[in-house]
Amino acid sequence: MIYKKIKEDILYAGMNDKDRLIFDELIPLDNGTSYNSYIIKGSEKTAVVDSMYPKFTSEYINSFDENKITNIDYIIANHGEQDHSGSIPALLEKFPNAIVVTNQVCANNLKEMLLISEDKIKIIKNDDELSLGNKTLKFIISPGVHWPDTMFTYLKEDNIIFTGDFLGAHYIFDDVFAVPSKELEKSAKKYFAEIMMPFSGVCRKYTAQIKTLNPEMVLPSHGPIHKDPSYILNLYEDWTSEKGKNLVLLPYVSMYNSTGEMIDYLSQKLEQKGIPSIKYDMVDGNLGDLAIALVDGTTIVMGTSMVLAGAHPVSVNIAYLASILRPKAKVASFIGSYGWGGNLFGKLSELLAPLKLDIIEPILVKGKAKKEDYLKIDKMAEEIYNKHKDLGLI
Repeated sequence: MIYKKIKEDILYAGMNDKDRLIFDELIPLDNGTSYNSYIIKGSEKTAVVDSMYPKFTSEYINSFDENKITNIDYIIANHGEQDHSGSIPALLEKFPNAIVVTNQVCANNLKEMLLISEDKIKIIKNDDELSLGNKTLKFIISPGVHWPDTMFTYLKEDNIIFTGDFLGAHYIFDDVFAVPSKELEKSAKKYFAEIMMPFSGVCRKYTAQIKTLNPEMVLPSHGPIHKDPSYILNLYEDWTSEKGKNLVLLPYVSMYNSTGEMIDYLSQKLEQKGIPSIKYDMVDGNLGDLAIALVDGTTIVMGTSMVLAGAHPVSVNIAYLASILRPKAKVASFIGSYGWGGNLFGKLSELLAPLKLDIIEPILVKGKAKKEDYLKIDKMAEEIYNKHKDLGLI
């Protein structure tokens, strides 16, 4: 456990989990993650904001005694997901007079997922306030960042805001205060891509709202505390923008390298036209790296081999992932090679349909690409150039 004074009577009480290799059983973690809990001591009452991942409940609960914290009056649940709420039952057992304070949607989740009794929950609404004596908590209901139950807790007198999962990062640290770096930015961007990007419009709204509030600090539930909130807020302003970058994503799978050769050729042609591209091997690549690229890419060209008369299964998986992450991409197409026939692009088109992408005519090749096929790739590169130009990216 890490205990650190943030401001007078405000403590960080969190945990680095450097051994966690994957989150949500889906995305690999480069730097593990951290679980952040906070303790606010008012002149009359003491509150905990967010609790702890269940794996570390024993250490978390024991740390209260080790740091001579003898009473908790309120447990603020900004979000019901267990990596932040999982230790609430143990907190209630240790501090039987404590009350969980949260919104109605989160309360319903806590009752269902953690079996917390209704008589132990105080329901608050948007803009409600809770006095701790000389400190006042104001609650900002913020559904969609990233569950329907999320909210922020604003500590008025200290002008700091606890944002739950919003503005966080899967990142471990020695100092709880953020030190801007390429590594932190990458971790925060990957976190945004995997968790927040499907809700970019809502994230854009709350980014602007927090900027208007102009807090002194942003304290998320994962990753470091931002003593300079403009650092993370400016990044979110960019990432949630509806306009992508002059960038083409080329995720591909190639069983005998026929598709791979065509993807390589397209990448070279795009580079010659001043359009950067990112090739992503769908078999060996890190899903997190693809998620990061999806934050910025305007065009996606998927390359796939055929398996049993359809698209290779890993390409189907990636198309599905892209469809649920809802990136800002505007243009798409497909390139593929087959041996004996079938419907190579049908399932991929179906999965990407909800994104309402402008589809450039796909290129389907039997075996190795021939001269006429490379001419078609030249044409595809030209079409991508024109669409990026029309979008004001070139």
